Amino acid sequence: MGNNVIIFPGLLELQSEVENLRSEVSTIILERDHLLYVECVNIETQYMLELGMFEYKAYELQCAILRLKRKIELIQAKKNRQEKVILPRIETELDKEFEEYQTKLEEYMDKVSNALERSRLELLSSDEVKELTKFYRAIVKLLHPDLHTDITEVQLRLFNNAVVAYKNGDIESLRVIHTMIAEPVLVDNENVLSFLVREQKRLSSLIVDLRASIDSIKSAYPYTMKDVVASKDSIRAKSTEFEEIIAGLNEMVDFYKQRVNEMLES
Repeated sequence: MGNNVIIFPGLLELQSEVENLRSEVSTIILERDHLLYVECVNIETQYMLELGMFEYKAYELQCAILRLKRKIELIQAKKNRQEKVILPRIETELDKEFEEYQTKLEEYMDKVSNALERSRLELLSSDEVKELTKFYRAIVKLLHPDLHTDITEVQLRLFNNAVVAYKNGDIESLRVIHTMIAEPVLVDNENVLSFLVREQKRLSSLIVDLRASIDSIKSAYPYTMKDVVASKDSIRAKSTEFEEIIAGLNEMVDFYKQRVNEMLES
């Protein structure tokens, strides 16, 4: 009499449910990554091209005002102690105090520059976008560490390379990675039923977390600028708003510069 394979009641249903959960997770991951690496990047690129320099100028003037106010404080402190005001030393001290502000200004300028570079790149056609998405979806399903907690370091490097390729719209690299991978084999080194039960709970929890992540992305910059960059009227209104802010900030800069000159002359 041959050996009979005994299947636990509900095992096949549980296997099917876990597989459905895996498919749902891979779909949500693709939605999140498209949101992060494509849609949000495109929104920020458009925002920087249309309004970035206005925002940069406003922040630059705000930093200048803070620096002038601090300069006035340092000069006044010298005068109160009846010490000689040596401007180069004060400027050196200010450079140190405002180093973080300068770094932020440079980082913002880099964003504007990156947006300009990205705007010059050749856009993918709709067919190429479909192909890019198809390869990335397959790679996510086979290699994403949230779906496969036991992947090797080599597989993880492959997946990370796939993420970079997806960000850059590099279809050829994704095609190569896709040909290098195969369906993972489940090693029967533990009770399959208990594994599936744990996997069902883990994947269900992961879906909740991923949806929360998507909600968080949609409630933050740059996604919140989606409606602004999609409307020429909104861009014009925002530009006018920035111009008014910048005009007011320039007046404040002139005021504090005059105050510094008066202090140095007195």
